[in-house]
Amino acid sequence: MLRDNSPITIPRVLYTVVLALAPIVAPAAELGPFQAGQDIGKTSRPGSAEFDAVAQTCVIAGGGENMWFTNDAFHFVWKRLSGDFSLSAAVEWLSAGGNAHRKACLLVRQSLEPNSAYVDVAVHGDGLTSLQYRLPGGGPTREIQIAQKMPGLAALQRQSNVFFVSLPAADGSLAPSGASIRIAFDDPVYVGLGVCAHDDKALEKARFSKVKLEQKRSRFSDKPVLHCSPETVAVASKDRRLIYHTTNHMEAPNWSRDGRSFLFNSRGRLFRIPIAGGNPEAIDTGFAVRCNNDHGFSPDGTRLAISDQTKGGKSLIYLLSASGGVPRQITPQGPSYWHGWSPDGLTLAYCAERNGEFDVYSIPAGGGEEKRLTSAPGLDDGPDYTPDGQYIYFNSERTGTMQIWRMKSDGADQEPVTSDSFNNWFPHPSPDGKWIVFLSYEKSVTGHPENQPVKLRLLPIGGGPIQELAALFGGQGTINVPSWSPDSKQVAFVSYELIYP
Repeated sequence: MLRDNSPITIPRVLYTVVLALAPIVAPAAELGPFQAGQDIGKTSRPGSAEFDAVAQTCVIAGGGENMWFTNDAFHFVWKRLSGDFSLSAAVEWLSAGGNAHRKACLLVRQSLEPNSAYVDVAVHGDGLTSLQYRLPGGGPTREIQIAQKMPGLAALQRQSNVFFVSLPAADGSLAPSGASIRIAFDDPVYVGLGVCAHDDKALEKARFSKVKLEQKRSRFSDKPVLHCSPETVAVASKDRRLIYHTTNHMEAPNWSRDGRSFLFNSRGRLFRIPIAGGNPEAIDTGFAVRCNNDHGFSPDGTRLAISDQTKGGKSLIYLLSASGGVPRQITPQGPSYWHGWSPDGLTLAYCAERNGEFDVYSIPAGGGEEKRLTSAPGLDDGPDYTPDGQYIYFNSERTGTMQIWRMKSDGADQEPVTSDSFNNWFPHPSPDGKWIVFLSYEKSVTGHPENQPVKLRLLPIGGGPIQELAALFGGQGTINVPSWSPDSKQVAFVSYELIYP
């Protein structure tokens, strides 16, 4: 990325624009970096804007009932732009009280219609900061909540169809926060600042200081940096929460049985991180220092199953204490990749390659003879038990595309569960037995590679249509292993993004 840091020339003027129901387009000289401003949607009280060119400060008063669901109502100052850009500002509310959900936003919209596709960085009245978005084609607004509340400075940046939030790093410079979404907007788009009172009878004011809108130019010789973000998504609302962010490659979160932490693998080791966020803590796995992304907790939470290839270069399954310790080898042959633990704690289910064929196997958790459960030509992978122990869900390509299948825990009565236009992987039954969450690739994608547009989808076990839980950039490492919260209300996963420096 070649940065164009040339300053935007802003005349030294102070202006106030008060808008009626129809848009009022003011000369560029009066709006600093923005071209125009207006109320979007139905607002009983007209909004206004003041821009101080000397201080590079914009004060916006906005009404409106909400910026959410399928329609918006707020005050917006904007500029039409094409290509890559960065919009940054510090946000503060000018009055205490007000609705906790009032929003001051750095905002990109496809159009000025109230139901437009959009993405923003929204600072709420209670300090909650989130990346909000409505995808093209309509539908409800979704959000990715950011751990840091009311940041001193924030930026919404665009690189092609990638939109990401940057926040101050330790040295004070802006750096990607881990919150990102891919949206295919048609250029030009509307870029600017907005305020919504979240109460149509009120008018709320927010000050945007250090306002900077910069056009960016791509330099394709740069190598993009991979950003990894463990997140959670709520089944009921479909809203997401950012837990952590790193440029160290990390994969496959397991939710601990007590609900307090996540387990994940990174650079051959296992780590634990609190659900509330914080710094990862390494887990002692003894000699096993080439752990892959197939790991998880025993039903009682006291033991870990790991898949490690330190010995001989082939993945073998081991058990150890959940607090760490010396691993004990379970599978006699490799490669073997753990995926499921029976609810009674007595049996492990896994994918293994034997004589050139990848199939689903089971083995006693105490060690012993493995049992082959599938034998159809093609890959069978990702086995996980239902909470009653009667069934194993897995993915199989035996019909030509990768689909979700089900069988009894002894391998009997194998039957397809999905047969759609996606390639579906890694089914995980919820602890309450109501849902199957799984990963879906586009039909053209073979295998389960990294760095692809994917979806997390929900299948009701009792019957009903498949629901989309989240759309993201990811794939391998996103949700390879069981990652439900103990109460079945949330799912943990890792999203990825490639961002140019």
